[in-house]
Amino acid sequence: MPETTFQTRDGRTILLRSCESFDELDACVELQIETWGYADGDVIPRRVFIVARRIGGQVIGAFDLSGSTLGGELIGFAMALPGVRSAPQAAPLPYLHSHMLAVRAAYRNDGVGRRLKLFQRSEALSRRIGLMEWTFDPLQIKNAFLNIHRLGAIVRSYTPNFYGVSSSRLQGELPTDRLHAEWHLRSVHVEAALNGKSSKPRTIEETILVPHQISEWKSSEENVSRALAVQRENRKRFLDAFSRGLAVTGFRRDAEENGIFELGPFEDQEVYEN
Repeated sequence: MPETTFQTRDGRTILLRSCESFDELDACVELQIETWGYADGDVIPRRVFIVARRIGGQVIGAFDLSGSTLGGELIGFAMALPGVRSAPQAAPLPYLHSHMLAVRAAYRNDGVGRRLKLFQRSEALSRRIGLMEWTFDPLQIKNAFLNIHRLGAIVRSYTPNFYGVSSSRLQGELPTDRLHAEWHLRSVHVEAALNGKSSKPRTIEETILVPHQISEWKSSEENVSRALAVQRENRKRFLDAFSRGLAVTGFRRDAEENGIFELGPFEDQEVYEN
């Protein structure tokens, strides 16, 4: 797997490459605990990272080279597992499921997450893999903006309580509802998003709003019921929209920093390679 570097806004050099040593994989385990606050039952252990690499997945690390640590300090990682889509009268389609991405808090405004996703894309394309998928919390505005607006992922399915009960402090004890992102790596839609453009004028038939206070509500015992009410209402609306064949094709933030999902038609031919 090739390596690449980029500079943060304050001049630090970040190296992206495959994680290789046990120490680097242990650092990935430690960073996931630091990020999500998982209890032991939810932590992905080192052996799963090892297996992911062995069976055709990805374990990509972001390393800060500006310190004294030999080879750089791990400040982010992305882990993906291989999967196969099957459908009646269609050949099986291999893809990568990007299961986990974490970035240390001090680096989260430096574009490290986006760089990790782009590195995943380049590596997948080098193996002629044209599809990546992942799940994300419909209540996380920042993640939705990255996934849909910046990367060009679309969404056509929603699973209530996908992971069951989670020990993550970010979940706020709410059900682990998840949207399923589809990233069609060679599509015109993705290429346009990566270049900061729109692939074509889109019909928006419905919008779904996430209040900008949602993270605060999730972390507050007094207000978590408000977050739960938003989750339940939006769950109904997503499931109804997807049942009518709509897809999430856009995401924006308004003047108050509320998140707004934009849903409309998305034809299968739009995911074909350009």
